Amino acid sequence: MTPRHQRSVGRRKLLFALTGAAVAAPALAAIAPHALAGQPAKKDAAAAAGGLPLTVVNGTGAFDNSSVHLYIVGNQDGRQVRVTPDGTLAPIAVSDNGADGFTDYAIPLAGSGETRLTLPYMSGRIYVSLGQKLKLRAVTDGNGNAALQYPAGWVSSDPNYPVLHDCAEFTYNSAGMFCNTTMVDMFSVPMSIRLTGAADRTTGTVRAGGRAAAFAALRKVEAFAPLVVDDTRVIAPGHGLDAGLFPKDYFAPYVDEVWSTLTGRDLTVTTNAGTFTGRVRGGRLTFTGPAPVAFDKPSTRDVLFCDGALAAPNDGTTGPVAAVLGAGFNRSTLLSGTAQPVTDAGAFYRADVTNHYAKAMHAATEDGKAYGFAFDDVADFASYIQDTAPTGIRLTLSPF
Repeated sequence: MTPRHQRSVGRRKLLFALTGAAVAAPALAAIAPHALAGQPAKKDAAAAAGGLPLTVVNGTGAFDNSSVHLYIVGNQDGRQVRVTPDGTLAPIAVSDNGADGFTDYAIPLAGSGETRLTLPYMSGRIYVSLGQKLKLRAVTDGNGNAALQYPAGWVSSDPNYPVLHDCAEFTYNSAGMFCNTTMVDMFSVPMSIRLTGAADRTTGTVRAGGRAAAFAALRKVEAFAPLVVDDTRVIAPGHGLDAGLFPKDYFAPYVDEVWSTLTGRDLTVTTNAGTFTGRVRGGRLTFTGPAPVAFDKPSTRDVLFCDGALAAPNDGTTGPVAAVLGAGFNRSTLLSGTAQPVTDAGAFYRADVTNHYAKAMHAATEDGKAYGFAFDDVADFASYIQDTAPTGIRLTLSPF
């Protein structure tokens, strides 16, 4: 599989605002950009059906099936939808809100053993909540369409903040299934995805004791310790920064050192568009090569969200270079050599100033792959898999 920085980049958008505001349909389509780039979904009745077998396995060991609630929500053909317990698509409707002001879109698991469902063509997320149901409110968006307010587990005022929950992301259409586990926003429930079809692949598997080890590792790093919320979740540092839980200038010393070093030496970034050669000139990191590309000095927030000065437009030149730079800052590899991207995982997270959250997420998984920040797929280190002829998908909730 070709790393996304080597492809036409559609930057992985973070979907949920701190307010937990409703997500518009076009934004939700960006859940799995791997799939969406250049792979339009069919729009006929057969495409709406899809019909991919989905098996859900409760391996938590701490919650029985009756305490696990499943939600499949997303969009299809520009409208926000949900999957019902019988596997059909239903539109989000404000009238679905109950007396408490929230919908009940939960899909119950089977009384025991595995739960078998059918997944239609759509892009979306599979949420699980343990012990309590999620409180999801249907609202009207700015265009007058029904939309769903998604959980924002990193916002203390969100009604789902006390609820143990997490999700996987996917796009399923006529081109195939494209899916990943994600820790970009937070990490709470360990889970894995197995995708069968032309191949048989599994991603996201958290090693035995990996969840507890990740929580413990982050509690030991002063700047990251406030991101650990009891035994419920760890909040990603970008969201922690916005919530006042993480230093706004955390990456400043490293960024300054990179800028100072690259004032006197070149940095090369290789993408499928070719090799770009850059140096800091006039305060900007300026590249020559297949096209002129330049970047202002990024802030800590830019680094954590791979946005702002590191925004990656889907233009085939600036986007791929920005993705590689974003990964280099988070993995603290931009000073370890003159050529990027670095592909040796042993060289990642070696500096004191680094993304210790992403480091802990990768250390927690069996194969070392995780989605710890927006461009963690640079050099293929994200917990992402795809299949152009899928026959089934299996979501397993792992032991805590």
